[in-house]
Amino acid sequence: MPKVTLRNTFHVRNSPEALRAHLSQPQSYVGLSPLVVAVKDIRPGPDETRYTSVERFRFLGLRYDNMIKVTLRSTPRTVEGEVVSPGGVRMDYRFTLTGDGRGTEVEDVLVVHAWIRPLLNFAARKAREVQLARAALLASRLDSTV
Repeated sequence: MPKVTLRNTFHVRNSPEALRAHLSQPQSYVGLSPLVVAVKDIRPGPDETRYTSVERFRFLGLRYDNMIKVTLRSTPRTVEGEVVSPGGVRMDYRFTLTGDGRGTEVEDVLVVHAWIRPLLNFAARKAREVQLARAALLASRLDSTV
């Protein structure tokens, strides 16, 4: 299955613990990704949380809600997981959180997989748009004096 890896590193003026707490909650992803409009069916477990994320696409004036299955895990330095879309797109994601005395350096890595190259190109382009927007959204939500 073809794949594309996308990386973005940015800084947020808040602690790694505050970012990890925020990114470990499924509800935090509503609006954090401009495509995600809701989360539902949240099933917390001892090592991971599973839920359904509703991604809303508009195409030629029509609305399409894509129900994607998400697995979310948190460690002391990372928040990571997998996304499975019914359209044949898969994505692995990881936020690595490193405190630097002024806040947190966030490394956002996405690995997008799709069964055919045109679908991969579309999904990777959308994922990159979301990834870049997420840096500014996280900073606006969590920037504070450390």
